Amino acid sequence: MLLGCIGDDFTGSSDLANTLAKGGMKTVQYTGVPNNPAAADVEAGVVALKSRSIEPVDAVAQSLAALEWLKNQGCEQFFFKYCSTFDSTPDGNIGPVADALADALDAHKIIVCPAFPGTGRAIFQGHLFVNDTLLSESGMEHHPLTPMTDPDIRRWLARQTSQSVGHVSTSSVFDGAAAIADALEREHSAGHRYIVVDAIRDADLIEIGKATQDLPLITGGSGVALGLPANYADRLKAPKNGPAWRAQDGPCIALSGSCSQTTRSQVDKHKTNHPSIEITAEDALSGTVTAEQLSSQLLDAGHLALAYSSADPAVVARAQADYGRENVATALEGLFANTAKRLVASGVTKLLIAGGETSGAVVEALHPEALEIGPEIDPGVPALRARDDLALVLKSGNFGAPDFFVKANRILEGGS
Repeated sequence: MLLGCIGDDFTGSSDLANTLAKGGMKTVQYTGVPNNPAAADVEAGVVALKSRSIEPVDAVAQSLAALEWLKNQGCEQFFFKYCSTFDSTPDGNIGPVADALADALDAHKIIVCPAFPGTGRAIFQGHLFVNDTLLSESGMEHHPLTPMTDPDIRRWLARQTSQSVGHVSTSSVFDGAAAIADALEREHSAGHRYIVVDAIRDADLIEIGKATQDLPLITGGSGVALGLPANYADRLKAPKNGPAWRAQDGPCIALSGSCSQTTRSQVDKHKTNHPSIEITAEDALSGTVTAEQLSSQLLDAGHLALAYSSADPAVVARAQADYGRENVATALEGLFANTAKRLVASGVTKLLIAGGETSGAVVEALHPEALEIGPEIDPGVPALRARDDLALVLKSGNFGAPDFFVKANRILEGGS
């Protein structure tokens, strides 16, 4: 294995694996730290954790365990992947995990780059934008678990680490890999261990990849992976287009726990032509709706039925105020995870999951050891094969076209 990646959620990890596979690397996504060695032909391994919003000490422990396993596979470079909207609370996990990985690898010049221009995430003058809007005005300020209220990545990261945070601006990035490398060295010499790097185009990420090929640790969103496979080009053996996708037939069910604006629009569109069941926080907390009941309702509703808890942020905020943020999240995630297990046991062969925390809960419940990376459905969202008779889609809340659920099923069935 050449490149070892640690992801703080399952949706972004599948996005990362998709990017590396498209770049020509034989890539496997692992669900948690594997118990066994990787297959000999794996060139990039992505260990997906559900660590974004857990206690920092637990996130660090899980990430270091993943790092140890990846080191044992012979990896030469390591990548800590977090969300392209830098999701974290002011005291949460990106800084502590990055610190622990950096110390373990004795890394002292580390880029921080959550940009992903293909999905509208850009960094300019150290500030993160979602399309043409600052992160703090994009809707992410209402995220139920990790509200992002400051778009300055330097300032937000500085609240999570004792290490100094520097910056490489677009003026250096536009001048290419050599200029980026020089700027990184200047920032490092000035005492900065972490260095936020601007990126507003895919071409910027390619140059950043070239400039960081000798660094032991890279941190960023999955977009940074665009520039990494080329660093190994003369050593890759995987077929350029990856393995052919095996079409998956059978019933398909969608589960959505994301409250993002994008997902709520997708849910509204899907509801117009497909059976849909809304789940409230009160339903999950009180046991009014159980996994047994919900799975039975979805199976009765038929192909492409949807269960969702994708409420307006104001509704979510009221539920959190009444019952507690963690209680609401735990109840909803548990309901969706147990429902997914029942659906698969009843013969459902395709599951479409929207939302990072929901996806993590479902994958942990189903517990496939590894996920095969299939064709891209929308930017950042690949088809995934969990086993011969089960295909998955794990969608970050803000990703996907308006008709995402229908489109995803079509791709899983071998269409285009």
